[in-house]
Amino acid sequence: MLAIWTWIVATLFIFLTIDSVEGEIIKLCGRIEPESPVIAFNTTFTATCVLYEDCTKEHHFNASHIFWKIKNNYVPKEQYTVINSTAASVTIKDVSSLSILLTCNILQYGQIEQTVYGIQIKVGFLPEKPKELSCIVNGQSNMKCQWNPGRETHLDTTYVLKSEWPTRQLADCIPPTGVNNSCTVDMVVVFVNMDVWVVATNALGNVSSDRINFDPIDFVKLLPPHNLSVTKSKEISSILKVSWINPAKPFDELKYNIRYRARGASNWTHIPPEDTASTRDSFTVQELKPFTDYVFSIRCMNKDGRGFWSNWSAEASGITYEAKPTNAPSFWYTIDPSQDHGYRQVHLKWKTLPPFEANGRILDYEVTLKRGKTSHLSRYVNDTKLTLNVTNDSYVISLKARNIVGSSEPTNLTIPGRDFKAAHPVTNLKAFPKDEKLWVAWTPPNESVNKYILEWCVFSDSLPCTPDWQQEDSNVKLTYLQGNLTESKCYLITVIPVYNNGPGSPQSVKAYLKQARPSTGPVVRIKKVGKNEAVLVWDHLPIDNQNGFIRNYTIFYKTSNGNVTAVHLNSSHTEYTLSPLISDTLYVVRMAAYTDEGGRDGPEVNFTTPKFAQGEIEAIVVPVCLAFLLTTLLGVLLCFNKLDLIKKHIWPNVPDPSKSHIAQWSPHTPTRHNLHPKDQMYPEGSFTDTDVSVVEIEANEKKPLPEDLKSLDLFKKEKITTEGHSSGIGGSSCMSSSRPSISSNDESESGQNTSSTVQYSTVVHSGYRHQLPSVQVFSRSESTQPLLDSEERPEDLQIVENGGSGDGASPRQQYFKQNCNQDEIGPDLSHFERSKQVSSVNEEDFVRLKQQQMSDQKSQSFTSEQVKDFEVVSAADRFGASTEAQIQRFETIGLEAATEEGMPKSYLPQTVRQGGYVPQ
Repeated sequence: MLAIWTWIVATLFIFLTIDSVEGEIIKLCGRIEPESPVIAFNTTFTATCVLYEDCTKEHHFNASHIFWKIKNNYVPKEQYTVINSTAASVTIKDVSSLSILLTCNILQYGQIEQTVYGIQIKVGFLPEKPKELSCIVNGQSNMKCQWNPGRETHLDTTYVLKSEWPTRQLADCIPPTGVNNSCTVDMVVVFVNMDVWVVATNALGNVSSDRINFDPIDFVKLLPPHNLSVTKSKEISSILKVSWINPAKPFDELKYNIRYRARGASNWTHIPPEDTASTRDSFTVQELKPFTDYVFSIRCMNKDGRGFWSNWSAEASGITYEAKPTNAPSFWYTIDPSQDHGYRQVHLKWKTLPPFEANGRILDYEVTLKRGKTSHLSRYVNDTKLTLNVTNDSYVISLKARNIVGSSEPTNLTIPGRDFKAAHPVTNLKAFPKDEKLWVAWTPPNESVNKYILEWCVFSDSLPCTPDWQQEDSNVKLTYLQGNLTESKCYLITVIPVYNNGPGSPQSVKAYLKQARPSTGPVVRIKKVGKNEAVLVWDHLPIDNQNGFIRNYTIFYKTSNGNVTAVHLNSSHTEYTLSPLISDTLYVVRMAAYTDEGGRDGPEVNFTTPKFAQGEIEAIVVPVCLAFLLTTLLGVLLCFNKLDLIKKHIWPNVPDPSKSHIAQWSPHTPTRHNLHPKDQMYPEGSFTDTDVSVVEIEANEKKPLPEDLKSLDLFKKEKITTEGHSSGIGGSSCMSSSRPSISSNDESESGQNTSSTVQYSTVVHSGYRHQLPSVQVFSRSESTQPLLDSEERPEDLQIVENGGSGDGASPRQQYFKQNCNQDEIGPDLSHFERSKQVSSVNEEDFVRLKQQQMSDQKSQSFTSEQVKDFEVVSAADRFGASTEAQIQRFETIGLEAATEEGMPKSYLPQTVRQGGYVPQ
């Protein structure tokens, strides 16, 4: 469907643009009148589009379908006017564009736009009236007239120069293509007046200039004189003669302008007009400088002043003759230190004279040396330096410059003696750049000065100072350096006043012709870093890298993620302390140096501040160490002061088993052997092990029976006998704390207690501290070491119960039965059953004690290997039948009972009957 509509639109376009195509004939459907309009700026223009009737009938459109466009922009319909069915016009107001494309279009079928015709509208200005018309007659050959054409018209405009005599019209002069302000007439007739004017024409109209009437003789401009030549005079060195040939002229008298200048100069000097107001072909110029090259040029015109000056002639040059030098050369010296034999080496130097002072070619220089009134022979030097060996006396040296004409006036210089002291320097010396020159100013001293010497050199760290110098008159106090100076270089300038008796004290100053940014930036170094500060140091930039006076330094520093902080310092600093800083932080530092023309950054440097300041760790560690040392010393002193108490708790006193009174617990126990501590009580190898067992007996809170106490009187007596010789037995495996002993006199108090810990010691089989006991005795022990489970073996108990009536073999070890906790006695047992168990255990313990006593008695007469039998005595034989029932009432006292009741534990061997404590 889209393709069909595209074909229809293309077909309509063809039919609307052409009516028929037959061979090469194309018939349009309309036109615009005027065809090629030209209008002036800011004017109103009306165009009319005319449609052909045959096209309107064939394609069914009329003038009402016309619309206008200017450069593809629609013209408002308010500016349309429909004249008839085939014509419509448009009015364009205030046209300001230089060129306008206007098209007439129709709208076919209400939607198809088609261009019928188009025209190009040109816009411009009417030519202005030509002004300032003037004519010049170049000699007698032609006349050139010029005028001002005015503003640009933006249209094709022609200018025609018209002229006429009173009797006839002369031919028009048309300027060449591209020229609109002048025209040259080839034929000129003088002494006849003529009218001249200009006519300017373009599409918008034409305009004529004002007419001028003149006689061409009054507008003549002669050709310049030619063939100039310059000659000099040997008699007078200050004159030159200029000669020339006059141009062809329509009148008799001429006047001239002559100018000249020294070669290389920019300003001309003119000869007074009255000196050249008549016709001539040469002129002598006076008051010129000797031996100077001059350039000359001449022009001429009518003497009566009518017409124009000719152009300046070609230049001609000539050199004046030589004269003797007008000034002496600038003269200075340097002196080396005194050599052997009292001589000094003096280096004389002088400047060549400029041409305007030399007045000729300098042939040589005459140097005369005088000492006092003695005159030396003169020396003639072709160079500008001379080295002399002189004594330490004062000398006066004179210098003359000679040319072919003569010598200059002498210039004198005093070489002072060795002991001369320079004085009277200039003051307020300063140097500054101005007008691309380096100026030096100073204040003269009060003394009379003959001249000033200015010395300067490039001040550098790498190159030696090679001075250049110049001489100034005594009345000068401001001048500029006349050498070849370089920008961005530091110059050391010295001013020396020269007196009759010698030079004065020199004064120096540094200056730049033009400053620049430093070539490099300063390199900053870290001298010291503290917790909250850092000391930075740097060196001054080398002179060669400064490129100007360093006015100030700027230090930039920042943290890794912080803002940049700037510190400004004057140029005299070479060290600075950054503070305050943050401890344990990385900083980045760079530094810049600035001159009057800008600055340059140096490389960056990193540093990290420490976490602690210097001495801060020592301030913490030293007091802590001192406090620790003081505490240690106090602890040691306290330990020495409380040695017995510490020894009691840490290293308990273990009694010597040989001094134990356990043997006295039973009346059947043999008398203990009184052995000296150092005596060997047991022979080596008699016993190999020592076992200690503890029995805890739980007492009944009932009041003790009298018969129970009576049956145990024997044991009380035993206790009283041994109480003063024993310190108690150590804790058992069931107890961790100690209890005080309970004596036999405390029966009344002992009845108030509910439990007690009874500790027993077994027979010592091996010697104490590697002692070898000779007999077996019972030894009391204060050791709190618990018994091992292996020490309680049931097989030993069986041997005791049998009373040793078996095969006669004695048991290897003897033990006391321990009842330490509830595990050995079942929780379900009645109080009576527990009491019975305790009584049986106590009986067994007594039997074992009896057997041990019997064994000790036999050991005195027999060796341990010969012992065969042990006497077993039962508890029933000792206490009788009456005590059997009482023994059955014994109760063991467990660790839990003692702990719960908070009672102290006793380390004395005790048995408990119902109602009280009885020592065994």
